[in-house]
Amino acid sequence: MTKIIVELCQNHNGNYQILEEMIHSAKESGAEIVKIQSMLSDDLTHRLRFDEGEVDQNGIIKVIKRPFKDEYERLKKLDLNDEAHFKFIDLCKKYDLIPMTTIFSRSRLDFLKKCQFKKIKVASFDCASFKMIEELAQTRFEEIIVSTGCTYDDEIKKTAQILTKYNKNFSLLHCVSIYPTPIEEAHLERINFLKKITKNVGLSEHSNPEKDGLKISISALLYEPKYIERHFTILKQSESKDGPVSLNPKQLKYLIDISKKSKKEIEDYIKKNIPEFKIIKGLETRELSATELLNRDYYRGRFASKNLEGNFIYNWEDKVL
Repeated sequence: MTKIIVELCQNHNGNYQILEEMIHSAKESGAEIVKIQSMLSDDLTHRLRFDEGEVDQNGIIKVIKRPFKDEYERLKKLDLNDEAHFKFIDLCKKYDLIPMTTIFSRSRLDFLKKCQFKKIKVASFDCASFKMIEELAQTRFEEIIVSTGCTYDDEIKKTAQILTKYNKNFSLLHCVSIYPTPIEEAHLERINFLKKITKNVGLSEHSNPEKDGLKISISALLYEPKYIERHFTILKQSESKDGPVSLNPKQLKYLIDISKKSKKEIEDYIKKNIPEFKIIKGLETRELSATELLNRDYYRGRFASKNLEGNFIYNWEDKVL
């Protein structure tokens, strides 16, 4: 049966009370796994070209504009420090939930190894950060879950080879790094491609539930994925940056309930309720879209680790921290 990973992301807005309410609400909706993001604003890299961005003479965006100062100030308010991580784990114990996190910089690995996370996730833009992947492969985490958005096929295969080399239990998540993801860009057939690499495959999904409902996630259930990851919020969509791609408690419960149905019941549901299914299936192999390439350019290297001299070392660089 497919497990739903409830991604709390930064929808807590840096408010620990909201975080606890989110965990409680996720449990009430039937969740088993909840996840936070172990990113720190101080690990945000300042890359000058994104301060101004670039648009060509035809109005086509060549470089995303996301000024460092504004982004740093936004993220600083959302940091979950070490103490908050331990509180999060304690809350998961209280509500009988499995805690997870996403690692964004190699410098956080030593701390996260001290926590009681059994599963850890690698974000899409670090699927090809082979140095970090290798370091994770040598840890005692019981499972490493790697998202594959904006990643080339040969990069995915190399990451799988590294994890296999160290006999590590791992899963790959199909992901389209367009926020929100329109149904014509879902390409669920990519799940079948990933199943040629490992039997443990899932989906990290970022559609807008207010616009497209749960069509992509429910359609994905037909592929019998190990996991489906969805962002989650108890706030209005407009009250957090990730709100537009996040499920509310009612939507989360609906998805979890359907995920427990038989394959035949899911097939019947899709035939009756999702006429766009053929579009959602998409292609097994394809080129990355212009939007995905722009996002890869920005998000890959967004976070890095500082060495003793205060210089940033990216997650893929074969350097000692």
